Amino acid sequence: MKELLEKAAVIIAAFEKDAKAQLENGNKAAGTRARKASLELEKLMKEFRKASLEAAKK
Repeated sequence: MKELLEKAAVIIAAFEKDAKAQLENGNKAAGTRARKASLELEKLMKEFRKASLEAAKK
């Protein structure tokens, strides 16, 4: 579960950077990267939920 949290932190940082670049500078490529990061984050959160439920059962 620790690996998932570390990976999520990296993706969140990348998302924030790209989302700000799109918002502040109108950078379309950064918007694409931000959307891709959001999809990766969604997958990670689902994995985290499964891992969290398994840990709670123990």
